[in-house]
Amino acid sequence: MKLATFNINGIKARIEALPAWLAEAKPDVVCLQEIKSVDEGFPRDLFEGMGYRVETHGQKSFNGVAILSRLPLEDITRGLPGDDADEQARWIEATVIAPKAAIRVCGLYLPNGNPAPGPKYDYKLAWMARMEARVRSLLDTEQPLAFCGDYNVIPQAEDAAKPDAWVTDALFLPETRAAYRRILNLGLTEAFRTREPRPGHYSFWDYQAGAWERNNGIRIDHLLLSPQCADLLLDAGIDKGVRGGEKPSDHVPVWVELDA
Repeated sequence: MKLATFNINGIKARIEALPAWLAEAKPDVVCLQEIKSVDEGFPRDLFEGMGYRVETHGQKSFNGVAILSRLPLEDITRGLPGDDADEQARWIEATVIAPKAAIRVCGLYLPNGNPAPGPKYDYKLAWMARMEARVRSLLDTEQPLAFCGDYNVIPQAEDAAKPDAWVTDALFLPETRAAYRRILNLGLTEAFRTREPRPGHYSFWDYQAGAWERNNGIRIDHLLLSPQCADLLLDAGIDKGVRGGEKPSDHVPVWVELDA
């Protein structure tokens, strides 16, 4: 089973690039972020025609997450628990019924948090605390779990081409990285780093200042696996070349292969 995460930065803008990648990479399940569309505006017919079931948690013009799956989905839920007043569409869950296992997949778009300090950063840290609570709750089920998405977290200095440029950014502040480590240290495995420990691997390049051409990137898209899911891990990677395609997102897909 191939599971991927991809911040597409607008479904309308990626209406050609996303299907092209799906046709080439052939993932079984994809968690999308920043669809920037209400549910009824998402072009589900296009992806259903490619064999994917489409589940969305949308929001007009901003945020929005989705799961595309060629495998059966059960028990779909939308929204991160812990704050009934939070209207931002940043979390979706579903159980994927793969041939060998049932895997709970959580697609997430973690808040950016800039400018920091400030209310946006307070929201980011509060959201991460809610995520930590949700991860704890799901771990109690002892089922295979995959938390896939744009975390807006640069975990370590080697995850940025120019780490000094990020020291005051919400993505790299000590409080951000500490909150991320608290989630990871619940017993999760960061899939990509099990296969590639070396620096120089990124999942985001800004549109400005020739970042892509200079490989001035950061790695902020992650797949964290529970112990039961990590036991199924066969491979992991980043489809870097997608960034050089026609009308690309500023992110690229990150994926895992699971023995499921």
